[in-house]
Amino acid sequence: MKKNNYLLYDVDETPPFGKMFILALQHVLAMFGATILVPILVNEIAGCEVLTIPVALFTSGLGTLIYILCTKGKSPVYLGSSFAFISPIAYAYLAGGKSGVGLGIFAVGLIYVIVAILIKIFGHDWIHKLIPPVVIGPMIMVIGLGLAPTAISEIGINGGDLNLKYLIVAIVSFIVTAITATRAKGFLKIIPFLIGIVSGYVLSIILGLVDFTSIQKESYFSIPKFILPFKDYALSLKGILTIAPIALVTIAEHLGDHMALSTIIKKDLIKDPGLDKTLLGDGIATSVAGLLGGPANTTYGENTSVVGMTKVASVKVIGLAAIIAIIISFFGKIIGVLATIPSPVLGGISLLLYGFIAVNGLKVIVQNQIDFDDVKNVIVVSTMLVLGLGGAVISIITKNTNIQISGMSLAAIIGIILNLILPNTKKETNK
Repeated sequence: MKKNNYLLYDVDETPPFGKMFILALQHVLAMFGATILVPILVNEIAGCEVLTIPVALFTSGLGTLIYILCTKGKSPVYLGSSFAFISPIAYAYLAGGKSGVGLGIFAVGLIYVIVAILIKIFGHDWIHKLIPPVVIGPMIMVIGLGLAPTAISEIGINGGDLNLKYLIVAIVSFIVTAITATRAKGFLKIIPFLIGIVSGYVLSIILGLVDFTSIQKESYFSIPKFILPFKDYALSLKGILTIAPIALVTIAEHLGDHMALSTIIKKDLIKDPGLDKTLLGDGIATSVAGLLGGPANTTYGENTSVVGMTKVASVKVIGLAAIIAIIISFFGKIIGVLATIPSPVLGGISLLLYGFIAVNGLKVIVQNQIDFDDVKNVIVVSTMLVLGLGGAVISIITKNTNIQISGMSLAAIIGIILNLILPNTKKETNK
């Protein structure tokens, strides 16, 4: 491979072990806060344990190793838990239990694999026609805004009795996260949510809001609570229909993330190893995660930022970070500490997090200069927002089952259909 003078270590190069270990720890820290937040927030929404932190960490590391294998070590990407699936996973659990969640996430990975095969055969231009920015933007907005009531509930400002300590912790967690995201320099700027969680947690201890019982119950070494296919769950169409349509949005995010990383490392990953291989790796990793009881994976922008900051694109560093994540998943005491994080800490963080997700959807619309003088675009976006946020549900009742398509999944499906069948009114006017 031709030497890349921009990078200190290219994708196929190996730093000295000491340096490689420190770099790998940076990647672990970068992904840690976001990866553990997904199971925590899913469980908050569902009101019970749907996902576990150890399995999320394990499948994150395993998924990254699968991705590295599929891309033949040519792409320095770390896979972590996807925020896009927080609400769909919670709803899938309520509709079809853990069977619905596991098979729904498996189906997402299967869709990735099918799309990867189609890209191998036909190229990737057709993806932009099927899910253009006018569909992707409002879909991401629905994902973020649909979670907003959960953040308000966690803080305790949803109309009930106000707990002043909860409010103080939420405000501090929010402010620290916001200041870190806007004012911090270097590596700290990449991990604002982790800094916010730690700050809120320390304040919670001072105010007496942390119950350490769960830490005492946990052993130092414990095997993650894997949920095995065919043994622990059965077929659930409800879960598949609730979660699977979100794959259309995350596929577009996958493409965007790899284009961004290509710019950082001065190497076109869409051509080599190729979008078909990167999507294949992401898909198999996500399906494996679903079959083991973990959340859906996604390419992590936090780790892409670490690559850009350190100028080290070595895939071996990413692989070592994945191995460290897997090892951490077996340390029960660490998981016990994470289980004691009070809800107002999560609420303060979520206030920013869910807003960030929604604004990213708005950014997609703005950056792609969606023309709202075209009535077609207005119809697509407005319909998706109302369906996604209004609690719309379509039930398909048969003799043996009652399948429901709701919320974000329904918005995605209808948005794609409307975009394909409606004419561009502005073009017709100009003729």
